Formats: sequence, structure tokens, C-alpha cells
Amino acid sequence: MNRTASAALAAIFALSAGVSMAAADEHKAKGDSEKCYGVAKAGQNDCKAGAGTSCAGTSKVDYQGDAWKMVKKGTCTTIKTPNGMGSLTPKA
Repeated sequence: MNRTASAALAAIFALSAGVSMAAADEHKAKGDSEKCYGVAKAGQNDCKAGAGTSCAGTSKVDYQGDAWKMVKKGTCTTIKTPNGMGSLTPKA
């Protein structure tokens, strides 16, 4: 891959990460969403998922207890996964 293509690819990844974080912040600001831990599939978390991760899309396993997704307010604890229900606080 040449330098121009590499730079373009890096820019695309940076922009997509920024958009994801902005969307999560927008939902949080509106107050119609909440962080829900333990409900994200691997690589589909909205942001930081504990040690060894940095931000969106970095969770390593399905339903990782310290990875969160923004969900509609009031629905988190009703979301059922193979590992139990969603949680408003990180799971061990």
C-alpha cells in the first residue's frame, strides 16, 4: 500500500471513531440514553472497555462485563444476554 492510501485509510478510521464517540455523547447529552454494561458483542462496544482497550469497537469478547453500549434509557436492565441481564454498572 502506498503512503497516500495509508494516510487516507488512517483518516477514515480516525473520522469513524470520532463520529461514534460524538454519537454516544449526543445521546448522553439528550438524556434519552444510558450506558449499559455487558450487552455489547465483541468489537461493538461504544467506548472504553476496561484495561487493554481504548475506545469504540475494542471489546474482546461478546458481552464483556466492562464494555458498554448506549441504550434507550430505562431498558438496560431488561436486556437479556447469555451471561445474564444488562447492568448500569460494570460487571466483574
